[in-house]
Amino acid sequence: MVSVTKRISTIKQPRGGYIKPKDFIVTDLLDIGMLNEMENIHSSLVGMAVDYLTRFLNGELIEEAFRISRMGADKAQETKLANKLLMNIKGLDDTSIESACKMVGFDVVFRSGVELYKPVELIKPDKETISNIRTMVNRGLNFFKLYGPIVKNGFHFEGGYTSTINTGDGDFLTENTLWDLKVSKSAPTNKHTLQLLIYYLMGVRSIHSEFKQIENLGIFNPRLNKVYLLPISKIPNDIINEVQEVVIGY
Repeated sequence: MVSVTKRISTIKQPRGGYIKPKDFIVTDLLDIGMLNEMENIHSSLVGMAVDYLTRFLNGELIEEAFRISRMGADKAQETKLANKLLMNIKGLDDTSIESACKMVGFDVVFRSGVELYKPVELIKPDKETISNIRTMVNRGLNFFKLYGPIVKNGFHFEGGYTSTINTGDGDFLTENTLWDLKVSKSAPTNKHTLQLLIYYLMGVRSIHSEFKQIENLGIFNPRLNKVYLLPISKIPNDIINEVQEVVIGY
């Protein structure tokens, strides 16, 4: 299986990228929260914990918010442990955040295979990491108060996959924007912007009718507390056609 991100890693983009990050409108969502400089667990775990906790605390059922983690736990034959961790996730207290960090450790099993699994009991975020996750989730909740509500999240692209790309899942849809949540320490790259365009083009061809109302591509980074927005109407047709044919395989 080839995922969206793996496909992007093999693509040589035009100079600056198919969609230049500098073309996005940037909005800084100022707050008084400060992040600690150091975190003691992998950045991918932090990112997934922020993502899934934000979904859960924004009203999604916990079983759905951590759906990929649950499927990974089933494959790793750790369903009992996963259920115990889910029961511990109630809000943004230390126990909830630590349990969420352990829970997302199961994602690798579903995404990449059980051979890469390491016992999630070894994932032990320190107080600085827990504090950062709490701050970023709160920023996410504030973001959706400003830009929401969410109309769809954690979706796949059934009907939109090809023989070139046959896996991939998106983050959030609001009424007219496709959003991707990134928790990196730097601004979006052309790989991130291409990922968004691929998601949109596959979404339009998928079974999900909500994509017909999408007018913008957006990235929210709760670590930087910044929003990046680009109207789809600003993307040249020749770029859209090339990505459809060369990158996705339509």
